[in-house]
Amino acid sequence: MQIRPLLATTAFAVTLASAAWAANDTITIGMALEPPNLDPTGGAAAAIDEVVYANIFEGLTRFGPDGSIQPGLAESWEISADGTVYTFTLREGVTFHDGTSMDAEDVQFSLDRARAEDSTNAQKALFEGIAEVSVVDPLTVRVTLAAPDGNFPFKMAWGDAVILAPESAETAATAPVGTGPFTFANWVQGDRVEIARNPDYWGEAPALASATFKFISDPNAAFAALMAGDVDAFPNFPAPETLAQFEANPQFSVIIGSTEGETILSMNNLSGQLADLRVRKAISHAINRQEIIDGAMNGYGTPIGTHFAPHNPDYVDLTDGSAFDPELAKSLLTEAGATDLKLRLALPPPPYARRGGEIIASQLRNVGIETEITNLEWAQWLEQVFRGKDFDLTIVSHTEPADINIYARPDYYFQYDDAEFQGLMEKLNVTTDLDQRTSILQEAQQKIADDYVNGYLFQLAKTGVANAKINGLWENAPTQANDLTGVSWSD
Repeated sequence: MQIRPLLATTAFAVTLASAAWAANDTITIGMALEPPNLDPTGGAAAAIDEVVYANIFEGLTRFGPDGSIQPGLAESWEISADGTVYTFTLREGVTFHDGTSMDAEDVQFSLDRARAEDSTNAQKALFEGIAEVSVVDPLTVRVTLAAPDGNFPFKMAWGDAVILAPESAETAATAPVGTGPFTFANWVQGDRVEIARNPDYWGEAPALASATFKFISDPNAAFAALMAGDVDAFPNFPAPETLAQFEANPQFSVIIGSTEGETILSMNNLSGQLADLRVRKAISHAINRQEIIDGAMNGYGTPIGTHFAPHNPDYVDLTDGSAFDPELAKSLLTEAGATDLKLRLALPPPPYARRGGEIIASQLRNVGIETEITNLEWAQWLEQVFRGKDFDLTIVSHTEPADINIYARPDYYFQYDDAEFQGLMEKLNVTTDLDQRTSILQEAQQKIADDYVNGYLFQLAKTGVANAKINGLWENAPTQANDLTGVSWSD
């Protein structure tokens, strides 16, 4: 479905000429989705991190714009010879936004809270390898693992692993208190979140004095807001079909990069006939990926055949294993006795899901599968699909970095339970040799592709639009973030 631009070319030029661009020390960032809360340790929605990651909250380590793992609240760390003990040295003089000091006890509290039995952390698996967290002194934390894990600094860079204080953790969902370069100022639900420069930040002060995250779910409205200057940048712009108009105007920069977002047709592996591998395989072969990329993303996106980012050096191109083949899909359905199949397709709000869902429904209809589409708001999707597992099919981008290990969690929402795959992830967790890790990861990619756990569609492109005078926005998205620490305006 194509969205027609709201304004004609002449009106576009007139609007730009009269647009009031933001002052040099403030910025308004457009976002398609509003976060359900502002606590990255208690919610799965990517929109949470898009507001708070590196801005309000920080972890022991952090992702750089190139995907590298950099020091965060830990200025350095040492690893024991057997790879099971990480000793983190914390930065001196760090305070939370409420003025209380950040020290080793806060780190211990945060990690123990994340791994507790009653933890609501959406990525609890990141912390399962921790056997003990101990305070050596106020600036030293020792983390003892149950087994060697060369990937532990990577895990600590996730938004789910940020450091909170016990005094403010319970209210982080609505009044987040972190250690970052910006403090939480205001949340007008349904409209915007405002943050302000932290005058007591331990690191280099940001160039921006304040920032506003403006929530605009409608692609037409996002287009209009940028043209009117009501929004200065839309890092994940929801109307890719209009990008050519921005590219043609020197007052804008169009920023095309890659993301960690594997966009998949998730299948409930325990729901009725979807438990049959032949049915899942049929669905996978009924899908024309390029048609979805063209129709839902205006051509932006890279086809994938497994749950792994194509820009990762360990990626294996397995798209041929689920190539578009409707006749094969029909024969598999006949073989499985599923010729009269009707499935529920639950669609969250992003355009890739709503637009892509209509295309996929048509493709499935062509092989004899009827779908009942239900459009869900994000909070509904999280409750019904992600937590409740009450669905047959859904479409979602998994934007967490290097997250193939979710397939080792039988209780995850698509309910894939395979001992062989779980064994691969257990082996990966204790392997530090890079070549061996590559081999394991490639075997894991092949395994879930062969099991047709989900329909693998495309890697989500990062298509952003910004005022050309803005510097420092991330081109790629190694994690789901609008990191404003290095953003500034040109004179």
